[in-house]
Amino acid sequence: MTDQKHPITPPPELVMQWFAERHHHQDYTKYPISQAARWGADQELEACSNFLERELWGWGEDLIGDLIEKLHADRRPEPKPLSLKEQALAALSEADQGLNESEWKQRSATIRRALESLPD
Repeated sequence: MTDQKHPITPPPELVMQWFAERHHHQDYTKYPISQAARWGADQELEACSNFLERELWGWGEDLIGDLIEKLHADRRPEPKPLSLKEQALAALSEADQGLNESEWKQRSATIRRALESLPD
């Protein structure tokens, strides 16, 4: 049971949505937990941003905006793209999940590209 009085408790509807979506993800047992952790971290980041905005009021909108933008960039950096090796390993692990012909062609093309990039 969730404590809805705590400010960083996801609403029950969102939790149910994550459980419903879990079967579409490779590690479906951890998916709802990961989503809840991300949601909570996002709530905390937004609360920190709002706090800075309130406390630094009067310092200048540009300075405050830049500071909050830097905070967000530091705490939520852009994810780096997967390497070809990582893509191929993911494709290989997905191949065991009973893919249809179209899905298998996409995965096998990735694996082929990775193998072709290896030195002889």
